[in-house]
Amino acid sequence: MSSDAPSFDASLAGFEFPDGAGRIAVVLGASGYMGSNLTPALAEVGWHVRAVARNAAVLEAREWTGVECMSADVLKPETLAPVLKDAEVVYYLVHMMWSGGDFVPVEKRAAENARKACEAAGVRRIVYLGGIMPKEARSRHMEGRAVVGDTLRAGSIQVVELQAAMIVGPGSAAFEVIRDLVNYLPVMITPKWVRKRSTPIALENVLNYTIAAADLSLEGDCIFELAGPEVLTYQEIMDIYGELVGKNRLVIPVPVLTPKLSSYWLYLVTSVTPTTAMSLVEGLAHDYVGEDMEIRQLVPQRLLAFREAVAATLEAEKNHDVPARWVEGSIAARDWNPDYSFYAKRYCRETETTASRESLFRVLQTFGKHGDFFSYRFLWWLRRAFDWLIGGPSFRTGRRDPDSVRVGDVVDGWRVLGMESNKRITYSMLMRAPGSGLQEFTIRERDGKRVVELCAYWHPAGFWGLLYWYAHLPFYGPLVGNAVREIGRRAEALED
Repeated sequence: MSSDAPSFDASLAGFEFPDGAGRIAVVLGASGYMGSNLTPALAEVGWHVRAVARNAAVLEAREWTGVECMSADVLKPETLAPVLKDAEVVYYLVHMMWSGGDFVPVEKRAAENARKACEAAGVRRIVYLGGIMPKEARSRHMEGRAVVGDTLRAGSIQVVELQAAMIVGPGSAAFEVIRDLVNYLPVMITPKWVRKRSTPIALENVLNYTIAAADLSLEGDCIFELAGPEVLTYQEIMDIYGELVGKNRLVIPVPVLTPKLSSYWLYLVTSVTPTTAMSLVEGLAHDYVGEDMEIRQLVPQRLLAFREAVAATLEAEKNHDVPARWVEGSIAARDWNPDYSFYAKRYCRETETTASRESLFRVLQTFGKHGDFFSYRFLWWLRRAFDWLIGGPSFRTGRRDPDSVRVGDVVDGWRVLGMESNKRITYSMLMRAPGSGLQEFTIRERDGKRVVELCAYWHPAGFWGLLYWYAHLPFYGPLVGNAVREIGRRAEALED
């Protein structure tokens, strides 16, 4: 199983999972939070799993054993038939918030495309994981979740919809916001939503419910709410987490932060994306107290209390296997430190070139040779000099080989974290800084040419880590853009 497999614990369940051997389960949206946890868990109980996302390379980076990774886009119906062939159960875990604007119609169209494709493929059941619907007015995000459920149920296939409260596990957006707030800010001036209530549920419990939903004996379409055993306010959630990690924080709720201002505030002081911040803030304006008696009777299991769920999350992050490339949330990409943000700030640029993969890869292996990082050599020298002055490794380490690298090699203030010949190299930053940084170079094909891309990733360590990112952000445009252009130029020169 992958180094990033979830802390799946079937021992919590008071039942035996049916044998999935010989049966195909398709996970639509496998690159997302729940998809990336559900996929290896399904494989663990015997299912043949097809993990599906718009970009299969993102899934392949997870290195799941025995999982078939495929590309498809729910907004392009013609791509769905191959991934659904012979599937018995389809898990619909797709979210369209990334599309921006009024994404609710997009959510409906995506769900309709998936439903019709499942009907054509003869799928027996669709399992959809959404969120608990508030009793009062819904946010736009929750309206989108409701529309997806209604659209999936409009067809002939049986649909089991699971509506979860806040999921407690590494990578859950709501939980990671809580962690970032506690880790980053000694004093929190927060919106009044910190008084709202939730029934947080452990990732392990959600996985048990979700896997079991494929085989429950049910009549017609069903909707079940999933909840943990406690009703807590978000302030209590932050207090408990802070106590467990030894960071007691002062929380000062104020009524003047509008949802839009609150979303900007969350994006500024945490590592969640702007669209995620907005949807979270809209949702946090409501109570999310699940009524889960029905599902508890059908799928008996021991529900973890919030403290236990947090402890399980921290324990899950102690896996020290190294993935072949950067993977969101990987503990190796966070310098093995769970206090560093799960989600990364990032800046990417690419360029097209006629050079071959082999030539590009030869150039990429010279990263850092004689202090040459492909662009703005003087700025890089200043950064390395500062690192050397504060006791960092810059200027202290020579290369093993002048023209090639292998995993584990140290190049000045960087280490080769992972590589795949003629495809990618990932360098992890060793220079002293308040967080964990990586640079990943990738080579791919497009319209008969090669595309070389450089992505700079930064996992902040607290407030100073965020400040470090924002202070350096103005430099990333010229540094990253010029670097990829210079790599392409050098590779073409090699062939000339």
